[in-house]
Amino acid sequence: MGRYVVENTDEKPCMCGECGYRTAQKSDLTKHMRTHTGERPYKCDQCDYSAAQKSTLDQHLRKHTGEKPYICGECGYRTAHKVSLSRHMRTHTGEKPYKCDLCDYSAAQKSNLVQHLSQHTGEKPYMCGECGFRATRKSTLLAHMRIHTGERPYKCDQCDYSAGQKCDLDKHLVKHTGEKPYMCGECGYRANYKVSLSQHMSIHTGEKPYKCDQCDYSAAEKLNLIDHQRRHTGERPYMCGECGYRAAQRSTLSQHMRTHTGEKPYKCDQCDYSAARKSTLNKHVRRHTDKKT
Repeated sequence: MGRYVVENTDEKPCMCGECGYRTAQKSDLTKHMRTHTGERPYKCDQCDYSAAQKSTLDQHLRKHTGEKPYICGECGYRTAHKVSLSRHMRTHTGEKPYKCDLCDYSAAQKSNLVQHLSQHTGEKPYMCGECGFRATRKSTLLAHMRIHTGERPYKCDQCDYSAGQKCDLDKHLVKHTGEKPYMCGECGYRANYKVSLSQHMSIHTGEKPYKCDQCDYSAAEKLNLIDHQRRHTGERPYMCGECGYRAAQRSTLSQHMRTHTGEKPYKCDQCDYSAARKSTLNKHVRRHTDKKT
């Protein structure tokens, strides 16, 4: 049973006998004691949830009622919880109170800092039960799982294309818009994405900052280094849920999956030929050019 002591020695006379917590109000100490006793006297009448404090129960009840009393004066965003509004406001103020003590990274939310820290520790707590793939983020694991399930929830509203990840759909959509807002100042090359332009710039700079620690290989892109390192480790984290085929690269698995789906996304612009792989289409196109010569 928890113990509390009432003293009159300072402005916070009520002290917890378990941990030394002090407060000015006896009622606050009573609430605090529930952290030790586990008592949760406030019950939800719509489910089996219970809480140690009434304010916590009130927040929970909004899940049932849909009430969102906290509103952002900047953009109209509404939320059920005051703390959620406080987090949201940082998108307007730019405040990033959570600092990494190993580098100059800072974050608006604690969860983002926790995810960032895994880059320093190398920790990957989320593991795929199908193939052993590990991820630093739960969202990354969920996206990976779609490789096994075949789920493609992101649909193009202009054709029948669908994708397992939103970023893949975004890349696809530029095929319809043709938009290429990022331009190289050296040669005029234009790209759909900022990352594509950054990758292109290495052609001019020759920079290859990503070094393999097992051989003299270096790469302009981090992903290329990761792919290369699997030659040393033999790791093949991407597995086909249909036949058990394993691949070192996600793109290789995507190509393999077309043997099951029959998808042939690469189209010849001179005839009705289509192919599952770009390299196969390139070979086919040479037949047209050879005929012309």
